Amino acid sequence: MAAEPTAQQLTAQHRPTLDRALEAIRTRAYWSPHPEHPKAYGENGSLDLAAGKAAFDALLGTRLDLGQPGTDDWVGGETSPYGVELGVSYPHADLDVLLPAMRAGMRAWRDAGAETRAMVCLEILERVSDRTLEFAHAVMHTSGQAFMMAFQAGGPHAQDRGLEAVAYAYAEQVRTPDTAEWTKPQGKRDPLALTKRFTPVPRGIGLVVGCNTFPTWNGYPGLFASLATGNAVLVKPHPRAVLPLALTVQVARQVLAEAGFDPNLVALAAERPGEGIAKALATRPEIRIVDYTGSTEFGDWLEANARQAQVYTEKAGVNTVVVESAGDYKGMLANLAFSLSLYSGQMCTTPQNLLIPRDGITTDQGPKSFDEVVADLAQAVDGLLGDDTRAAGLLGALVNPGVKDRLEAAAGLGEVALASRAIAHPEFPDAVVRTPVIVKLDGAKPDAEAAYMSECFGPVSFAVAVDSATDAAELLRRTVREKGAMTVGAYTTSPEFEEQVREVCLEEAAQLSLNLTGGVYVNQTAAFSDFHGSGGNPAANAALTDAAFVANRFRVVEVRQEA
Repeated sequence: MAAEPTAQQLTAQHRPTLDRALEAIRTRAYWSPHPEHPKAYGENGSLDLAAGKAAFDALLGTRLDLGQPGTDDWVGGETSPYGVELGVSYPHADLDVLLPAMRAGMRAWRDAGAETRAMVCLEILERVSDRTLEFAHAVMHTSGQAFMMAFQAGGPHAQDRGLEAVAYAYAEQVRTPDTAEWTKPQGKRDPLALTKRFTPVPRGIGLVVGCNTFPTWNGYPGLFASLATGNAVLVKPHPRAVLPLALTVQVARQVLAEAGFDPNLVALAAERPGEGIAKALATRPEIRIVDYTGSTEFGDWLEANARQAQVYTEKAGVNTVVVESAGDYKGMLANLAFSLSLYSGQMCTTPQNLLIPRDGITTDQGPKSFDEVVADLAQAVDGLLGDDTRAAGLLGALVNPGVKDRLEAAAGLGEVALASRAIAHPEFPDAVVRTPVIVKLDGAKPDAEAAYMSECFGPVSFAVAVDSATDAAELLRRTVREKGAMTVGAYTTSPEFEEQVREVCLEEAAQLSLNLTGGVYVNQTAAFSDFHGSGGNPAANAALTDAAFVANRFRVVEVRQEA
């Protein structure tokens, strides 16, 4: 009973936001309740720039005690890609103690109903939003993103995706009414009459396996989709990116407790160095949902082995841009240069393969040969990143040594059109910052195929010469079908070729961006409007976010009796 006034207060506070989110996913129009500029923070109890940095600095070298049951050790070891030793330690859990404790609160959470669960989730998101500038530093120093990207992608954009998941979850749960009176006429006899009650029932405990590059942006959809549908959620962060998700768990536990629910509905599973608990966790019988972003190899393993769970994966793909012709050649080059450079190509949506006819293309600046297109793109990237300070703010730092190794190896795969160079970061001298490499490949050669038909995660792009535009479309089809793609881009002034590429993407379930030349880029998606992934090709078995992403996290159980 004590939770009832709090639930009413949360509904009064957050129901308008939920209604607006429901409208946004219906219309697909632009909307966000979370400001995208740091200057918007610092009022209404939120942290400003200085306070956000101070709050992050105060975390360094501390023990983040979440009050979880079953803590048997303290673990840590994160080092920022910028060279800062975080020194934060986290609770290590005895799962045989923690998992039963998480299940204990699920009955009350289930019985609270879809609306109350949604309101609690929105309160969690609001409190995270109030600390956006603190979270921005946490994301920056675990992912290697530059500050502005860490602020936007790790803050408001991640919060938007979490809210979007809550909206979809609520919509799917209330699609079926709570009760129904059922009467069937029987002619001269009395009618048959039943009272039916329908309850959304959670699957169990959801496991969120976090990623290194976008811990909040990729983590929040699964976390909030599972929590809003009545499940408890265990968050297992990437060992190099624990802090942003640990802070999220801390906030969630506080809000749950204040709202009268068991805080153990959300918990953290940090691991010792080299422990590798994800496989053991994902196959435990208590785990009934798994959300994962990362390598294809482990994603495939989860889909094959976590058979007791509903598994949602976002894996690797080979993203492709087809350049058939250009109505705004300069705008195309600028748009592509930014797309290839943003966060050092360490986005699952960054283009890797640029398919260009070997005989060249037509443009508004006259015909351009294959070599000219590639050289002009290299010049555009070079111009964008010519100033080291600007370059560091766009590129960020390489997230791990494996990215640097792939970058250096890529130069030996073909003719280098743009060599990568080291950037000295003006603020963090130990950061590893590199500009992209562009390598020219002949699409007809088997040794080249081995390169462009594999994902090379990081600031590596291949300019692939193909025999014709039709060959480019067929190579695009084969790439998406065999390797998957999170994004596809195309540049063309031909309605016939545009329709050809569109048909390939519809048949192979790939999200397509056409002729982007302004401030929207192929590797960016907007919550409430754009779908991230499709769930229909090998890159991902789910889309962020749609009804399919939430609907199978619960089942509707019916109880009927005679009226």
